[in-house]
Amino acid sequence: MKFGIRKPSLNKRIAARTSAKRLIKNALGIRAPRGWGWITNPKKAAYNKVYNKTSKGCLILILIIPILSVFIIYLITYRPH
Repeated sequence: MKFGIRKPSLNKRIAARTSAKRLIKNALGIRAPRGWGWITNPKKAAYNKVYNKTSKGCLILILIIPILSVFIIYLITYRPH
């Protein structure tokens, strides 16, 4: 199980979108609706829930760190009248 920051992989992203299993399911229209993971594959759904709660994407750092730094600078330089 991965904890912490996820490292993005272009190869895995492409492989997930172009797998034969995915293409067949989409072509035949036999996909379960969103949120039915607990019914179709409970073991995988439980793993994914824990994984998504314990790890964060790397883009979070790119977005949050500049916002926090601006807020901290504002707090340091703020002087009430």
